[in-house]
Amino acid sequence: MTEQRHSALGIHVIDGDDPDAHGELLKRREILRRSKWAALVVLVLLALGAGRTVLSRAANAETLKSGTAERAVQYVLTTSAKLDSGGQTTLLPGSLQGNMQSPISARASGYLKRWTRDIGSRVAKGELLAEIDTPEIDQQLSQAVAARDQAAASLDLARSTVARWEALRQKDVVSQQELDERRSASTQARANLAAAEANVQRLRQLEQFKRIVAPFAGVITRRNVDVGDLIDAGAARPLFVLTQTDPLRVSINVPQANANRIKPGQNVVVTQAELRGQRFAGQVARTAASIDASTRTMQVDIVLANRDGVLLPGAYVQVELPMALSGALTVPTNVLLFRAEGTRVAVVDGAGKVSLRPVKLGRNRGESVEIVDGVSASDRLVLNPADSLGDGDVVKASAAPTAPAAGAAPAAASGGAGSVAGPGATASAAAKVVP
Repeated sequence: MTEQRHSALGIHVIDGDDPDAHGELLKRREILRRSKWAALVVLVLLALGAGRTVLSRAANAETLKSGTAERAVQYVLTTSAKLDSGGQTTLLPGSLQGNMQSPISARASGYLKRWTRDIGSRVAKGELLAEIDTPEIDQQLSQAVAARDQAAASLDLARSTVARWEALRQKDVVSQQELDERRSASTQARANLAAAEANVQRLRQLEQFKRIVAPFAGVITRRNVDVGDLIDAGAARPLFVLTQTDPLRVSINVPQANANRIKPGQNVVVTQAELRGQRFAGQVARTAASIDASTRTMQVDIVLANRDGVLLPGAYVQVELPMALSGALTVPTNVLLFRAEGTRVAVVDGAGKVSLRPVKLGRNRGESVEIVDGVSASDRLVLNPADSLGDGDVVKASAAPTAPAAGAAPAAASGGAGSVAGPGATASAAAKVVP
């Protein structure tokens, strides 16, 4: 390359004999060496960056894979079927009524002379409630007594006539036919006297109905007459209504599903909404022992004491009726799966594999339901199973925590002879049971 060319390119020709030229050469070599090191550092940094990127992506891929696998696993809570050991309480409505309640009507017609007891009055058995003035019955009784006296006089005459004719017959003065006629007349007179006496007794007994008395001890709950009212025997409207308030009776209709578990002598608890905190002990007195075909229920009569008169006949009450143990398995209602093929439950085996089993349901108790067939007490049942859960799915199961029964300890501590703890009742809600 010529000097002119170097000059055009701006490159100075280095002269070996020139000291300045030698320094320039060394300077150029140093720049070249530094450039190589810089390039090498850049390459190393690029390699390190690429390696870091590859490692980071590999780590992210592994994390994503493990996270996806972990999220793919279904975690479920399980429970098991339990034997019905706590029994069941059924709450049924009813109305209080007196153990005996009687409308008292008049047997004799006349006018009300006076009444001695009004509504709310407590009366004893046989106590006078009212009197009726019966002039027609009095006259009929007087006429019947006179007719009886006439029949008695006729009988005396017939008897004396028979005695005379029997004496004449012994003398053969009269015929046997005539004697038989006199004997027949005497028999007829005796029958007439008996009929007259019976009529007198009937009217005397009818006259006793002028006095209206209480057939049993109780409370007058209704009075429908006043002094001077015309009383017609056998009228539809009674004079008084008498109710026995101690004991009281409650009639309830038990559904057919529970009818076989009700027995006479069973203890029950009766409550009234207006009497807060008070619970009254009663007992099943009798059952109809048959199912009403129209309502599919059985009538049950319950008797409860009311010595203090706190409960009033006619009041609306609730009856807590404890049922005998059924021995069936019960499960929470949130383990059931309702599919097109029927009701199912999800059962988890030891390996965490799910199988959907068909079950046959019994009585529904609200939060729980009886299982008649399909599961055993040792099976682990999935709580709140997802609709997407299917046969063969693998899950990780853990037992659901068991919550302690509310108020169990306080109820046990405060439970005495005078208290009855209802289902789900807490200590603060424990109420006195009036025997």
